[in-house]
Amino acid sequence: MENNINFKVKIFADGADKKGMLEMNENPLIKGLTTNPTLMKKAGITDYPGFAKDILSHITEKPISFEVFADEFDEMERQANIIATWGKNVNVKIPITNTKGLSTLPLIETLSSNGVKLNVTAMMTFDQVKEVTPALASGAGGFVSVFAGRIADTGVDPVPVMKEVVDYLREFPNVELIWASPREVLNVTQANDIGCHIITVTNDVIKKLNSNGKDLNQFSLETVQMFYNDARAVGYTI
Repeated sequence: MENNINFKVKIFADGADKKGMLEMNENPLIKGLTTNPTLMKKAGITDYPGFAKDILSHITEKPISFEVFADEFDEMERQANIIATWGKNVNVKIPITNTKGLSTLPLIETLSSNGVKLNVTAMMTFDQVKEVTPALASGAGGFVSVFAGRIADTGVDPVPVMKEVVDYLREFPNVELIWASPREVLNVTQANDIGCHIITVTNDVIKKLNSNGKDLNQFSLETVQMFYNDARAVGYTI
């Protein structure tokens, strides 16, 4: 990475490709990692515990989040307690509700009070964050993941709600906000500017971080050169 990258926000790599995850673990810019069942499905992972334990045999220090995939609360709790034993650097991802829309707050309270570090995920509103933060803060602490990218997908600017969460969490130093589902490097800058603690970034976006602060005239020229070189490589004629 080039020297023009100077973010205070911590960058977590988001993915389920083993090669990419291990590469990101070696990158000093990356402070942690996350994954989820959808990313694992796309990567062709069929053995959840086997994959996770293999990754954790290599990634032993940086925080990494693995998600429960049950829908009934008793089974969520069972899975969460197992996942928590996989490594001291593991945060267990618990969705804000189950698929029926029922709040997972009672489960979050139980797990956090029992010392399980959590990552409460799939949140999109300030009220959802307020619902679960006291339970995290009074227990083992952890992360609240607000899907800013998905908020933006609805045509709503996510920055105001993310800033509101940042301000609210000042009273809870053991709970950190994750800006989840970013779409572009601009989101890293936005997260950094509002004082967001963490942003999860896919490998594709991480590779684009070299463009941060780049001279736009130079970037324009490189774009023209890319079009020209690609057309020549194919051998287009008219």
